[in-house]
Amino acid sequence: MLLEEVGVWPPPLHPGLAGIPASAGPRAKAPVNHRESARLWHAGPASVKIVPLKLWAISDLHVGHPENRIVVEALPAHPADWLILGGDLGEKPEHLRFVLETLRPRFAQLIWVPGNHELWALPGEPAGEDRYQGMVELCRRYGALTPEDPYPVLEGHLVAPLFTLYDYSFGPEGMDPEAAVAWARESGIVCADEVLLRPDPYPTRQDWCAARCAYSEARLERAVAAHAGPTVLVDHFPLLQELAVLPRIPRFTIWCGTKRTADWPRRFRAEVVVSGHLHIQGSKVVDGVRYEEVSLGYPRQWQWRRSSGPFLQLILPGPTPG
Repeated sequence: MLLEEVGVWPPPLHPGLAGIPASAGPRAKAPVNHRESARLWHAGPASVKIVPLKLWAISDLHVGHPENRIVVEALPAHPADWLILGGDLGEKPEHLRFVLETLRPRFAQLIWVPGNHELWALPGEPAGEDRYQGMVELCRRYGALTPEDPYPVLEGHLVAPLFTLYDYSFGPEGMDPEAAVAWARESGIVCADEVLLRPDPYPTRQDWCAARCAYSEARLERAVAAHAGPTVLVDHFPLLQELAVLPRIPRFTIWCGTKRTADWPRRFRAEVVVSGHLHIQGSKVVDGVRYEEVSLGYPRQWQWRRSSGPFLQLILPGPTPG
């Protein structure tokens, strides 16, 4: 199989991108230039120390809240490292633009995935796929990678930004979407997505989810066939139902993911899976895979947990065994 057929660029013998470009979405206009995968620190004439680059992550910045904008403005710079922006940065294009303008100068590379809040649209505004593609183009203007771009490789790890959405399958077994929403409403919960997240041109959010999962799964299959190393999967929504635990609003889980992704970490050799959405930051290992929830959350949430930070979560390198 030719490398061009699977979209690997440059070939593995050369540094740079190694991933699968979108076959059904817009292709990056040119390869993205990334820094070398290690920094050399010269401690003296005869000694060189190799320091691996780092991958950081944060999500759910919700910069419509003034307190959260202050947090973003105060985030530290790591000029040689990469940063994952895991969705729900805000509700408007100008919120995304603010985050990109603020953080792009502080990191070598930004990687963005959408959350549900980015997809909210008022009447008369672009919605659904059009809104999403508008966000993709905005990210590209700032050099940020998206789920529509080739998957990059950092320190031997293929980093795969994903957009899968949800399909209400994280509810009781056998319950259809309409029944699941009614079940959640019984506990006094209805997600604003039911009004603001329009799935145009798809008939329903679950149809959009199915299309996104099929698209992402095909790209991942080709990507891991071309890349022999481990992966980092990045999605706003948890890939496993067992991780979508919300003690205060347990029935909100129907808006938290899809069972379609349950075997992806194993199938696609994930070393780490990064997500947000829950606003419950934490780390957990399931079947040998490390899962990192990297949300900041609303001011009342992060101020209660850790009012002075740190807010960025280190994804790579991972914790030292033992």
